[in-house]
Amino acid sequence: MTYPQIGLTRTGPLPDGYRHLRHRTRLGSGERVFSTAGEAVLTFRMHRATGATIRTDARRAAPGVRLTIGLGPVSAPCEVVWTTQEDDKIGFGYGTLPGHPATGEEAFVVERDERGGVWFAVTAFSRPAGALMRLAGPFAVLAQRAYAFRCGQVLRRLGTVGR
Repeated sequence: MTYPQIGLTRTGPLPDGYRHLRHRTRLGSGERVFSTAGEAVLTFRMHRATGATIRTDARRAAPGVRLTIGLGPVSAPCEVVWTTQEDDKIGFGYGTLPGHPATGEEAFVVERDERGGVWFAVTAFSRPAGALMRLAGPFAVLAQRAYAFRCGQVLRRLGTVGR
């Protein structure tokens, strides 16, 4: 891992010295939406449906599983650092490995609230790992937010359409 604060997207609080991202998308309601969306997150189906290239050494998220996310010319190696499959929460967090343009951690979680509403949440802390990301400056921040938004939109479609 390229950062010492492993697991803080799950346990919090997010560490100082990083940019923080918190994004939520309402997916719908009900058990079917919750379980379908949760499965799409854990099997990397959501990531693939965004158009990103995903290479993994396992079909399902589990601690220690390595994956590389490709978006255009950018390749980002990561490792799953935690997963959860609870009655009201399904998802995982991954951390950056050497070669990733950023340093930090990002979590993708489907949550069910007390009224049965189903939400998708992205929580991240990151900072540039090299010159490319530093030069990208605010564009890198916008790209990360846009990807979180895209994940939510894709997951809404995957979670509400029986595919």
